[in-house]
Parts: sequence; C-alpha cells; structure tokens
Amino acid sequence: MKLRLALIVAALIAPLSSIAQEEAKSPWAGKATLGYLATSGNTENSTLNTALELGFTAGKWNHSVAALAINAAENDVTTAEAYELGWKSERNFTDHDFLFGRLEWRKDRFGGFDTQFSQTVGYGRRLINADKHKLNAEAGVGARQSDLRDGTTEDETIFRGGLYYTWLFSETAQFRQDLTTEVGAENTYFESVSALSAKLFGDLALVASYTIKHNTDVPPLIENSDTYTALSLEYAF
Repeated sequence: MKLRLALIVAALIAPLSSIAQEEAKSPWAGKATLGYLATSGNTENSTLNTALELGFTAGKWNHSVAALAINAAENDVTTAEAYELGWKSERNFTDHDFLFGRLEWRKDRFGGFDTQFSQTVGYGRRLINADKHKLNAEAGVGARQSDLRDGTTEDETIFRGGLYYTWLFSETAQFRQDLTTEVGAENTYFESVSALSAKLFGDLALVASYTIKHNTDVPPLIENSDTYTALSLEYAF
C-alpha cells in the first residue's frame, strides 16, 4: 500500500518538471529524497531515510544547505537513528579553483559520538570538469566539537580532505562517489557515499546508495563503523 502511494505521488509531481523547464533559469536548485521499506512476518522491520538539498548561485558565489535523517526499527524497537545538517559556501576565483567554508552537524543516537559539529575553511579545485566526468578535490582546516556517548567532550583542531566524483554514463543514469575525512588529534572521522541513480521520468529518479561512517576512537563496546544501504526516490527541482 505504501509503495502504491509513493508511485501515485510521483506521478502527480512529475508534470511540475515540465512547467519548471518553461521558466527562465533560476539561481535556485535542489533535490528531495525519500526512501521507505517495511517487512512483516516472523520479524517486522522498517527503515526510513529522507534528505533535502538546496543550492543558490549568485555570480561567483555558490551556497548550499543539506539535511538528512535515517531511522530503522525492528519489532517496534528503534535500531538506528541519525541526523545530519550542513551548510557550504564557495567563492570561485577561476573556472577550476574556489575557496570554501563549511558547517557540518551530525547526531547519531547509537554511535560512539552523540553529536559532532565541525567548522572548516579551505581550498578546492575542479580536477575534471567534462560532460561525463567531474572530479572535485578539497583541503581545509578548522575545528570540531564532539559529545561522546560516555558523557565526555572533545574540542580539537581538524584537517579536512574530500574527493567528489560524478560519472554520467548515460543520459538517464549516473554514478556518484564522495569521500570525506576530518583528521583530529583525538579522532579521525571518515565517510564514504556511493550512489547509483537512474531517471524514471521527468525529474524523478530511483537512487541506490551505500554509506560508510567510521570513527577511529570511540568508547568501549561501541562499533567504529556504521553502514547504511538505501533505495530511494529522488525528485530534482
């Protein structure tokens, strides 16, 4: 029933893409993602993942905000719950080079860190900017404040690195690989996001993704890594 409802909603919003194409190009762009899966029988499981990205371009400036939420339950008991919120501003000074500033907040109810909040600035370069392949690299420095699951806190200077690759291998399908790390004296955080998307119709796409989040130093009895596998509908606007 829920899958049928999702398809009906998708069919209703698809015509909006044709209306948007007729309008003048807007400085605003974004995408919304929704994924839900439920199973029943001997074991009842449900997972929900939602995300929203919104960007604004003005001259040499690019601004973007992103939010994400993940929830999983088994037999009405929550087994995973995580949230993310981020802001990024870029200032282009050539076609390939830019400066950036980032704010990123992460919360994980079952991870080694209750919350992590980082602020970084740095330099980025578009190493590849072709029609089918795009690769951006970033390097920066900043600070991070962390609240651990055992009640302690950490404040540290961090170095940030990132590689962001997109491969448009057909008119309707693309692969994306994001690699990010924050290196500090107390802990190193690593994140990998692999995503394969295929357009269904209009601006609606089906996305399969696999995410790894890893912290090198966590309290005892806490796993260092968390992984998330998701199948979602994504609407671009």
